[in-house]
Amino acid sequence: MNQRLRCLSPSLPETGKLDPHYPKVCGHRGNVLDVKWNPFNDFEIASCSEDATIKLWDIPKQLLTKNLTAFRKELVGHARKVGLVEWHPTAANILFSSGYDYKVMVWNLDSKETVIMSPVKTINCHQDVILSMSFNTNGSLLATACKDRKIRVLDPRAGTVLQEANYKGHRASKVLFLGNLKKLLSTGTSRWNNRQMALWDQDDLSVPVTEVDLDGSSGVLFPFYDADTSMLYVVGKGDRNIHYYEISANKPHLNYLTEYHSYNPQKGIGVMPKRGLDVSSCEIFRFYKLITTKSLIEPVSMIVPRRSESYQEDIYPPTASAQPSLTAQEWLSGMNKEPVLMSLRPGAEPLSPQPLPSERTLSVPTAPTSPHLLNQTGRLLAEDGRGPFSLPEEKAPRWAAEHRLEEKKTWLTDGFDIFECPPPKTENELLQMFYRQQDEIRRLRELVTQREVQAKQLELEIRNLRMSSPRL
Repeated sequence: MNQRLRCLSPSLPETGKLDPHYPKVCGHRGNVLDVKWNPFNDFEIASCSEDATIKLWDIPKQLLTKNLTAFRKELVGHARKVGLVEWHPTAANILFSSGYDYKVMVWNLDSKETVIMSPVKTINCHQDVILSMSFNTNGSLLATACKDRKIRVLDPRAGTVLQEANYKGHRASKVLFLGNLKKLLSTGTSRWNNRQMALWDQDDLSVPVTEVDLDGSSGVLFPFYDADTSMLYVVGKGDRNIHYYEISANKPHLNYLTEYHSYNPQKGIGVMPKRGLDVSSCEIFRFYKLITTKSLIEPVSMIVPRRSESYQEDIYPPTASAQPSLTAQEWLSGMNKEPVLMSLRPGAEPLSPQPLPSERTLSVPTAPTSPHLLNQTGRLLAEDGRGPFSLPEEKAPRWAAEHRLEEKKTWLTDGFDIFECPPPKTENELLQMFYRQQDEIRRLRELVTQREVQAKQLELEIRNLRMSSPRL
């Protein structure tokens, strides 16, 4: 990667070779070694370089019209070139960097200074270059793979080593936390120089839980894990394929599924965040594949084949949103929180923690609401430790009667009451009755699905409220 970064439009229909005069991000005095988008700001990136600096860039929302040379912040602390940067997964404005000085530095970006000269924490436990960094789900643990052939699990705030792998049969180049499974996955080579994957227990790194040899190629393996679907994707530099695995908590843990083949080898690869996927086509993962021979970036979508065009709730569970659950100072003071979740259903918004409404507000509805939804909400609030969700009797009859009248109207299909009808006398009447019942069943199923989605959204809201207000 050279000293300039190119910001591309995420619009998939606009494909083709990029204009060589397209505006670029220019500012580093050496080659750029790593770039990471801020998970909580779609218009901010962090880049690190051989010039031993890290820079933060604000990308205009209308994208670039000319070369961007003015950085927002510069982080200066490493004595040698900086190879990796990583954003904290739950805390805002916390950035980690690792350099060829064998140090991992923790930066608090809340500072108003344009140039930050010293990190809030420096971790000095590595004896060689750090090759990979990965956080667990809530960011309380950091795993690193080092050129000294060791995998370490660190407390990122204290800088202490909690676990260390001294296993000589596996040389790791990449390491990855596997969601909430309390397991690590590393890719590297075996003692016979075969490309290999190893699965580790994060609380015991003495020996791997399992090892899988792939082939004798020399390209580095890059693992990508989707915790929502328990899918692992393994991409090799210089390869033409992508391997898929399913991760399970039970043996054999790594279950091979299939692989994607292409005619063009990839030199590098990136992924789209889950909230940027096309859920209408059942897309569950998307890669952006760098093909140097053709000077282009090719999108590769992983799609679950489904006949229905409606939203598929089972393949899109609630996922991490673009909202942090902690401030930088809260995390530095020792707090841990899980990510704020969101639904990928079109039109849904991130379920951000909000102040709890008063009981008076809860007890007086502002609009007629389905009794089924109210009952579901009442049960959820009762489980949360607060009083049951009840409706004053003097307010209930008016809108409840209207709702019963509305439900009575839905029983009519083409003016035909499906509950108070005489039995069919002819075959034609029987077929008409059957078709009407099928339509009604289909409509009721859609209604049940909508109610289930609303109930899940309420559960997520209550979960986020609990996380944001521990006293309640």
